[in-house]
Amino acid sequence: MTSSRRPDAGISYDRRGSGSPIVLLHGIGSRWQVFEPILDELARTHETVAIDLPGFGDSPSDPTVTSTVDGFATWLTDVFAGLGIEHPHVVGNSMGGGIALELGRRGVASQVTAFSPVGFWTPAERNWARSAISSMRVVAGRLPAVAAFGTRSAAGRTALFPLFFGKPWKLDPDSAQLAVDGLVGATMFTQAREGFDHYDLRGESRDPGALKDIPVTIAWGTRDAILPPRKQSVVAREQYPFARHIALRGCGHLPFSDDPALCAGVVLATPGR
Repeated sequence: MTSSRRPDAGISYDRRGSGSPIVLLHGIGSRWQVFEPILDELARTHETVAIDLPGFGDSPSDPTVTSTVDGFATWLTDVFAGLGIEHPHVVGNSMGGGIALELGRRGVASQVTAFSPVGFWTPAERNWARSAISSMRVVAGRLPAVAAFGTRSAAGRTALFPLFFGKPWKLDPDSAQLAVDGLVGATMFTQAREGFDHYDLRGESRDPGALKDIPVTIAWGTRDAILPPRKQSVVAREQYPFARHIALRGCGHLPFSDDPALCAGVVLATPGR
């Protein structure tokens, strides 16, 4: 099993393992390292590629990319071709979950796993998600020393990240600091946030397309405070009755450090059609 971390053509990504490809897509204000707790397990049996979207993590901003779910899906279609990735299983979290579903809808993905995907929200729920993440970004940006101090202890991480993780104390200090740096340093955060304004998967606003013909899993952490599952997961079940829907007990919006074994198992299990 090999691991590489390098920018190619302005793209930052991690690529390891061999086998049929799995691509992992982070959410707004995040970076590929959010998937670190499950990467090695996935790479035991698959080529596993975690990508920083333009303007996030170590990928620079790209003015030619439209910072919406649709725009990122178009960009990734070209990136897959450039990296020699054909019909991958696309795994996404939050905004990345919406992108994964869009790539499945377009027939680019052979399988989709979406963790707490955007789009199944009411306008009020969308506004809450936008304001909660934006507020955390502002506070961490204005008080970097306080944020850095908080990442160093379990109590500090619990105080910093209750909206994002179900078990924030389980984060190690380095991962916690990367999470803060990713949120504060995201140069296309504002554009991506504004791109949520007209993104809605409720009702008949978007035909599921090829999603009906491939394995689809939608998983929601029961402690997700950014996109609370009580209503949004119900909407997802109504909109995509052909998908496998899973509740991740005790997990938050970013569930991978909360329960790595559970999250990896969700990705690796192929649902029947």
